[in-house]
Amino acid sequence: MTDTTHRALENLSTAVLLFDDQLRLCYLNHAAEVLLARSRRQALDLRLSELLPHDQPFCTRLENVLISGHSFTEREMSMAFGGAQPVTVCCMVTPVLDGSTQRELLVELVRVDNHLRIQREGALLAQHTATRALVRGVAHEIKNPLGGLRGAAQLLERELSEESLKEYTRIIIGEADRLHKLLDQMLGPNTLPRKRAINIHEVLERVHTLVRSEMTASIEIHVDYDPSIPSVLADPDQLIQAFLNLVRNAAQALGTHGNITLRTRTRRQVTIASRRHRLVLQVDVVDDGPGIPADLAPYIFLPMVTGRADGVGFGLPIAQSLSNQNGGLLECVSQPGETIFSLILPLDHHFQQNEQPK
Repeated sequence: MTDTTHRALENLSTAVLLFDDQLRLCYLNHAAEVLLARSRRQALDLRLSELLPHDQPFCTRLENVLISGHSFTEREMSMAFGGAQPVTVCCMVTPVLDGSTQRELLVELVRVDNHLRIQREGALLAQHTATRALVRGVAHEIKNPLGGLRGAAQLLERELSEESLKEYTRIIIGEADRLHKLLDQMLGPNTLPRKRAINIHEVLERVHTLVRSEMTASIEIHVDYDPSIPSVLADPDQLIQAFLNLVRNAAQALGTHGNITLRTRTRRQVTIASRRHRLVLQVDVVDDGPGIPADLAPYIFLPMVTGRADGVGFGLPIAQSLSNQNGGLLECVSQPGETIFSLILPLDHHFQQNEQPK
């Protein structure tokens, strides 16, 4: 391999791996080291089954490629490296000859889960914006005649002398007020956030205290905090409301017993609404309940979408709106036994403070 070829391979963002006819790794570039979470010294000469001990089907496919000599490509393939969480990659496998009769395999892996997440976030934000605009328009059209209806009922009540007839006007007024309140819930918060530097763990402990008295003793709340997380620039009251909605939602999903975990972590180089952030805070609200039904999952952040017979479906849209107002985003990943709502907030203001001239 020439120096020019070596430099080109080492600077590719695509992970490149070369296996011999025994499926032993004989070359990997820097991108492959990052993806495998192994250094070149640790990975070279390992068999594919040792690199991917939990992915026997993939190992079998590569053995078949060695035999058949036919290449294959698979898009959005889930793979787990080094015991970490699975990542989504596009995989291209090409059989090559090493100059003799021995066949080697060239494996190219392009990580695409970050691109998919950015696309999903963009669609989620666009959906949320469009939904809010629609709801505001509908609410405006309903509130005007509703106010007239309530006013007419009040005037009629003053003209009635019989107390039994006034009971009907009170029902009209009460139902008009209930509908007005429902519309306000659909619209969500209507005040600008009052941001200041806050300790996210103080916010979460406040939420913990508030919800503890509402839950049954058989639902346990656990905390998994990273104490090194710096302060976040946000409205504490809005965050308390957002997390209250998420934790209450988790408790309702659990029913009579189960576990809820509040977890904080930092992440680097995360894109929110097309803007790249060097550092973000991620707060996870995790429950071990039955999970969100697959047919409901794409719509959970829309108003009046709920899986409960007695639910009204405003908790999650309001939490999403509050996170958006503070420059963040709310995401969800769910499967039976584990549902994770992640509220992500930028921490870039710490870099901005440090970069200001003294």
